[in-house]
Amino acid sequence: MPQKILRRPPPVRLAALAFAAAGALSACAVGPNFRTPEAPAVADAAHPYTPAPLPARTASAPDAAGAAQSFAPGQDVPADWWKVFGSPALDELVQAALQHNPTLAAAQASLREAQENYAADAGARLLPSVNGNLQAARQRTQAAVVDGEPVATTYNVFSAGVDVSYSLDLFGANKRALEGLAAQIDYQRFQVEGAWLTLTTNVVATAIQEASLRAQLKATQDVVDAESKSLGLISKQVELGALARSAVLQQRTLIAQTQAQLPALEKSLAQTRHQLAVLAGRLPGDGGLPTFELDSLHLAETLPVSVPSALLRQRPDVRASEALLHAASAQVGVATAAQYPQITLSGSLDRQSLKLDKFFSNGITAWSIGAGLVQPIFNGGSLRAQKRAAEAAYDAANAQYQQTVLNAFLGVANALRAIDTDADALRTQAEAEALAKESLDLIQRQYQLGAASYLATLDAQRSWLQTRVALAQAQAGRHADTAALFQALGGGWWNAPDAVAALDAASAPARAN
Repeated sequence: MPQKILRRPPPVRLAALAFAAAGALSACAVGPNFRTPEAPAVADAAHPYTPAPLPARTASAPDAAGAAQSFAPGQDVPADWWKVFGSPALDELVQAALQHNPTLAAAQASLREAQENYAADAGARLLPSVNGNLQAARQRTQAAVVDGEPVATTYNVFSAGVDVSYSLDLFGANKRALEGLAAQIDYQRFQVEGAWLTLTTNVVATAIQEASLRAQLKATQDVVDAESKSLGLISKQVELGALARSAVLQQRTLIAQTQAQLPALEKSLAQTRHQLAVLAGRLPGDGGLPTFELDSLHLAETLPVSVPSALLRQRPDVRASEALLHAASAQVGVATAAQYPQITLSGSLDRQSLKLDKFFSNGITAWSIGAGLVQPIFNGGSLRAQKRAAEAAYDAANAQYQQTVLNAFLGVANALRAIDTDADALRTQAEAEALAKESLDLIQRQYQLGAASYLATLDAQRSWLQTRVALAQAQAGRHADTAALFQALGGGWWNAPDAVAALDAASAPARAN
């Protein structure tokens, strides 16, 4: 019976089998498996953000463009939330800022950098390292000794080879490292969303500030005009001898004091316009910016109020802090895996020939397959210390996450209370302005009839000016706090229809469980 001959598998097949076995062994990872923290428990689900429940509707002051607003718990936040103000000019400016603002562009570039860093590290950690080499050399060596004299030989040597190496990820060091890099991508992604939200909110808030300053300027100028008109009447009475000349001086002083407020308002308005230009990615001196008046801005009749669990998924700062917590968790796994053995597989295939034209037909082939193991034995406790440091870093990241969550709830609570109290403040301020104007008109008529003193007229004019300016500020405050609520709720970036702010979860690297 003929004996069966067992053939040795070729070296390439042996290498393939070795690396396949390596992949099968690299299936586990030491260290904690990250899980998203639970939303904090609230004392009363009916009003999760404030100790006392909010009214269903706020107060209203229709004569001062202060219609009532109602709260809608659980309602989603639109991506283009600024459109609730009903200003096409504001919508246009926000879109221009999203397209041209350098801060947003920098955040997007940082996201691309994090994605490429992940791709570079993943290629080095997940796949074998394969390097090819080509060499050509001309050598001169001693070949023999003839009659006591060395005989040298000169020849060419051509060689080519491939070296392959792969580190077995038996305890998940590479897996945890990539998990941390993926979390860094998430962090940068939410930094983009945060920049998007901050930019849109700043544009809206600055536009509201401009409208407020314009209203205050108009109110102050109206008072100057009224005071100047009173000055004409007082001057005639002085000429007729009905008043002393000091009355004219007092009225002129009052006008000068009122006019002195105009430069400060004009400076603030100019600086606000400059800020709007920069937010839109323009130079402060560029023209073409729209102007904003309080009358052109409308209050949203219905305001969304997200439930706590949704709030934590919507706030970019909370999600970014969660990503940092995830990265810190992965580093604990990396530090844990560093204490275990590390195995590296390697292989090489080389071929040499003295003649280039006979490289494949008359060359010499050499190959090798090997494995190496490194087990930490003594390192002065540094590996254990590194693990404890990683655990401490995780504890710090967890505390920072909890603080970010608290600040998120704080932002919503403050915005809700501000909207409620702003409505009351606007209503009372509108009443105060109407009463001040009615009182001024009455005192001026009494003064013309001689039934009121000149000082009473001056006091009434001052009161009217103060209430006019305060009314403009109260109107702007309601708009500003409405915008602050949308910012506190996350701004609706998850509903964005384009790639400027939308979070594309499908493009993110696969997360390690």
